[in-house]
Amino acid sequence: MSTLRPPEAPGAHYNRVAQRSACTVIAGYSTSFGWAVRLLEEPVRTHVRSIYALVRVADETVDDPDPLLPNTLRAQMLDDLAAETARAVQRGRSTNLVVQAFAITARRHGIGPELLDPFFASMRADLAVSEHDQASLQEYVHGSAEVVGLMCLRVFVAGDDAAFARLREPAQSLGAAFQKVNFLRDLAEDHDQLGRTYFPGLDPESFSDAHRDQLLDDIDADLDRAAAAIPHLPGGSRRAVAAAHGLYSALSPRRRAAPAAEIRRTRVRVPDHEKAQILARVLLGRRA
Repeated sequence: MSTLRPPEAPGAHYNRVAQRSACTVIAGYSTSFGWAVRLLEEPVRTHVRSIYALVRVADETVDDPDPLLPNTLRAQMLDDLAAETARAVQRGRSTNLVVQAFAITARRHGIGPELLDPFFASMRADLAVSEHDQASLQEYVHGSAEVVGLMCLRVFVAGDDAAFARLREPAQSLGAAFQKVNFLRDLAEDHDQLGRTYFPGLDPESFSDAHRDQLLDDIDADLDRAAAAIPHLPGGSRRAVAAAHGLYSALSPRRRAAPAAEIRRTRVRVPDHEKAQILARVLLGRRA
């Protein structure tokens, strides 16, 4: 006896294809993030991948070192992406599959201009600002990282505005920590290839152990603020956030042990076996 399947909602197939496309983008770029995101439960995992796929495309637009892409062209491409994203969030449809996947998430979880506008403003800053002061760095980190943490938090709490308000500041701290870790990781590449210096007053050519420790103290403080909120996250996201926190936290002692000159030349990484141990501890409910 055959059973008739109920008809799909209009656009359901296209939406699935779009979300798979976002997953492909993340698989092509992610490292520690890719390890942690697998611990998210569905549908949270798909929505977070859709957020990060858009972030990745925007980031590549401004960071790809291709000399055939002048900043004027990159700026136009970024403006086009921002405009298409805004339209898709408003009307629910885009011919860009990554934008479509993001729009599905944004419309479902209330991600709007208050988070999108600062994000694209920070991406534009990468094309115009080569050195930051403290105020511009704070604004940049808010747009490039803190709002991304807030987008993910919107997904995690699934419409619980009280939980969002309660966890907002720790989510921003975690996003800021991740961004500063990346700044430190990419210190040489940002300066030598892209002509950017993010940390105010810091000349990468004279990067010292004292600079290293000062920056790591700031990162560790952000991570500590974020850690206090992890037990209060919904179950579908708690383990993944704990894993990401643990993976980034594991970099700090390794970087403190590395001479500043080494950090200036090479990336300090957490070995895969140590990443596996962190993930195992999270899965067993222990501290990462």
